[in-house]
Amino acid sequence: MSGSRGTWRALAAGAMLLGAAAGAGAQTAPPQQTAPAAGARALSLDEALGMAGGASEQVGIARAGITRARGQQAQSRSAGLPQLNANLTYTRTLKSQFSSAGLGGPVDTSSAPLPTNCPAGRFTPNPSRPLGERVDSLEHLLECQSSASSLAGFSNLGFGAANAYNLGLNLQQSVFSGGRVTANNRIAAAGRENAEIALTSAQAQVVLDVTQAYYDAALSDRLVSIAEAGLAQSEETLRQTELGRRVGNLPEFDLLRAQVARDNQRPVVIQRRSDRELAYLRLKQLLNVPLDQPLTLTSTLGEADSTVAATAAARAADSIPGPDTLTDARAVVRQAATAVTVGEQQLRVARSQRLPQLTVNSQYGRVAYPDAVVPSWSDFRTNWTVGAAVSLPLFTGGRIHGDELVAQAGLQEARARLQQTRELAQLDTRTALTRLTAARSTYEASAGTARQALRAYQIAEVRYREGVSTQLELADSRLSLQQAQANQAQAARDLQIARARVRLLRDLPLSTTGAAGASTAQQQTQAQTQSTQGTQSTGAQQQGTAGATQQTTTIPGAGQ
Repeated sequence: MSGSRGTWRALAAGAMLLGAAAGAGAQTAPPQQTAPAAGARALSLDEALGMAGGASEQVGIARAGITRARGQQAQSRSAGLPQLNANLTYTRTLKSQFSSAGLGGPVDTSSAPLPTNCPAGRFTPNPSRPLGERVDSLEHLLECQSSASSLAGFSNLGFGAANAYNLGLNLQQSVFSGGRVTANNRIAAAGRENAEIALTSAQAQVVLDVTQAYYDAALSDRLVSIAEAGLAQSEETLRQTELGRRVGNLPEFDLLRAQVARDNQRPVVIQRRSDRELAYLRLKQLLNVPLDQPLTLTSTLGEADSTVAATAAARAADSIPGPDTLTDARAVVRQAATAVTVGEQQLRVARSQRLPQLTVNSQYGRVAYPDAVVPSWSDFRTNWTVGAAVSLPLFTGGRIHGDELVAQAGLQEARARLQQTRELAQLDTRTALTRLTAARSTYEASAGTARQALRAYQIAEVRYREGVSTQLELADSRLSLQQAQANQAQAARDLQIARARVRLLRDLPLSTTGAAGASTAQQQTQAQTQSTQGTQSTGAQQQGTAGATQQTTTIPGAGQ
């Protein structure tokens, strides 16, 4: 797990450099920021990315996938190792079919007393004894033999024994399986590699999601400031108009127009504040921060990157040499490659069924059939066997051929998906770079427009105050300024997101155009691995897609 934490720190560190290329200069007359709420928690982008690793359920699901893959790999390896099992059994016989044969039970003494002093072992006559004594000894021997069952010696073998104990060890080892064990090990290794790639991809996606949510919240702060500044400007215009009306310099029409412009700006401020609340809720949800906890963002959008030197440095930092060489390193392409490996090994497993399977086994046991319930160690006898088994299928009704066809189809599909994913990755890489270039150009253009719109509004405000221009000209300048500032803030947000996506591109899933193919390849790899291991598991890994959007923010009703 330490390797996955190192990968996470590397991804977070890369994303924390996003604001560095934005420059450190100040925008000319930036809109006033909203004062932080009392008791608000200051949160920078670096801190947000540090919190995201432990707060993301998506990353937790991916880590569980690695644990599952490790377990499947251990299961696969166990098939090539010796299997040793110990057993201990006890059997109590209540009624036996061997009782009628005189086995497994006590001798019946109800009809006549049993003879005593019966000789043990082989009888040897003594020629020196008198004839009468020798005849008596022979008759006594016959009496002893007739009183004993001819099968009494088998009672020690356990036939119908009242108590039976079996203590043993069983050893099995697969000697030759036609390559099945090796193929299953490779499938399990591919499954684990796929799970590790999925974890890295989930971590990169979380970094991108948190970065986007953070800059969305920062953008909402900026839009609220712009709307509030516009409201303050319209109120100042209304104040000047009321003063001019009282002294008789302005008609009632100008006063009504100033009041309408001020009132139209109020819904804009309300809407911007609502959008900001939603953006903050989304950021808190990603970081598992209580929804009622106020936050204050300390990392800015970085709207000061307008100098030639800063722009050149940003272009050098954002460029990726040889985007086509990045294709095979993309996470989705590597996952599709593991699916091909799984397909190849599954075909090998299917073909191995035609080869003989050789296994050896050995059983060692100690058995006892005591008359008492608890035996002594001397009651046990040893059984030890060693054997080998060879299995070769002669006729399976076409099952093996069907397995081969299924495996071949899976391999062909995996190869086709790999090629498809590689092509989609090439397109996705170039799309990300194109969006970054467009976002940078849009931001550079919007920065100059915002400065010009601010200068135009300052001139219009002086002209209106001196009575040279009309209120209509001032309102139009104010609307243009707000629109330019909003466009610049939106462009700065899009530039930061585009930079984040390019820097995390290697480990990110494909965008909307390629997410379906990549997700299918990943699911195919997991399904093939679990099918080979004979395990069933359920789970879902959702891969969100995020792309830098190029759009213009419209401020409805501003300056109307």
